[in-house]
Amino acid sequence: MQRIKIFEMPSLYREPLEITGFRFGGGEKSAAVVGAMRGNEIQQLFIASQLVRRLKAIEEEGGIRPGRSIEVIPCVNPYSINIGKRFWAMDDTDINRMFPGYDQGETTQRIAAGLFTHLVGWKWGVHFASFYIRGDFIPHVRMMQTDYDDPDAARDFGLPYVMLRKPLPIDTATLNYNWQIWDTRAYTLLTNKTGGIDAVTAGEAVDAVLRFFKRRGLIECAIEEGEASAMIRESDLCAVHAPAAGIFHAAAAPGSFVKKGGLLGEILDSLEGDVLCSIRAPMDGRVFFACSDALVMQRQILFELVQA
Repeated sequence: MQRIKIFEMPSLYREPLEITGFRFGGGEKSAAVVGAMRGNEIQQLFIASQLVRRLKAIEEEGGIRPGRSIEVIPCVNPYSINIGKRFWAMDDTDINRMFPGYDQGETTQRIAAGLFTHLVGWKWGVHFASFYIRGDFIPHVRMMQTDYDDPDAARDFGLPYVMLRKPLPIDTATLNYNWQIWDTRAYTLLTNKTGGIDAVTAGEAVDAVLRFFKRRGLIECAIEEGEASAMIRESDLCAVHAPAAGIFHAAAAPGSFVKKGGLLGEILDSLEGDVLCSIRAPMDGRVFFACSDALVMQRQILFELVQA
């Protein structure tokens, strides 16, 4: 294993910002993995660190195929991680909305440029990301539909679902989209949790990446086969909105199956504690996403269901 300094930016009042990567094997630029890009992505940082640990053991056992190299970058934004702030502390900008970056621009544009320059040219790319709505998912692979996507290969992760989505204008500044435009087959993995750690789904994500690497001929190791992934589109999901604002109590978790009319959760009056409304499943299906907020606003998305 090689420890590599990918990018460094000086600071007036604290130590320089450094982006560190870990290189395994040698030869062609086979696969790159990026972990936490935002300051509250503790689960994503944890997954990446566990992947480093597993790959280190695989390399020591001679499991990296000759002529193949894999790189893991656990953390892109250590400054925000250190203070627990999701976006860049000074101006609230999101590094994952700054790609491919600009090395003469604002701070987050420069960070994105430094990182992306290093990431161009890898055959496969994986990003552990979080969602813009706070909540938990069934672990799944998410990818944008471009002229460069490869959804069939995404099944090699062996996760329950592969989601395809059409990119919106705001998505054109993300790592996943730009990776694809620069001819890297890019995939985003989402799991339970963001600001905390869910060890079970973190382990599933690490296994999924190693499974993908094995099936792509990058490593040799013992790993479970995983699931036969169902291909879905974002438009296939049925969103369940909050009919009122209040304290939210979820009764169903991601991965659970529900019948039409079954109880998903309740919203309570925040002052008197009475049940304002019960949230019922509009269809038979599986809970794909569940909101993790304790206080919710009217019309907020509480659940997303997928046809069982």
